[in-house]
Amino acid sequence: MEEVIDELRERNEPVPVPLELPDEETLVEIQEQILIHLPYALRDFLLTVSDVVYGHLEPVTASDPHSHTFLPEVTATAWDLGLPRYLVPLCHAQPLYYAVDEEGEVFAWNADTQEMLEETWESVWHWARDVWLES
Repeated sequence: MEEVIDELRERNEPVPVPLELPDEETLVEIQEQILIHLPYALRDFLLTVSDVVYGHLEPVTASDPHSHTFLPEVTATAWDLGLPRYLVPLCHAQPLYYAVDEEGEVFAWNADTQEMLEETWESVWHWARDVWLES
């Protein structure tokens, strides 16, 4: 996990208005908005690297409610499209949604076909290493 965090920090791209990391209180508010407990690995991800901008993938964020990556908005859209409600979105990459279950495993769901892909990742950190950093 630390290696992935370090790699993401090294590759973080400068942007005119940098993102901010959320605090625990913000994550509690988000849980109340989406009415589901955030998986521990996703909470950790949001608290440590959700301010990183890298490549073409844009994982969910938790600090700016006006952002197109704001977790409650991405979640509402994904669930409305049919993503199973036990999954919390991690990243939207049209037509795919990468989403996390309560155990922390990451799944890829195709919104166009309404099907789960076979490939999964053991954790958010494995997904970040294998998908986000490779984008």
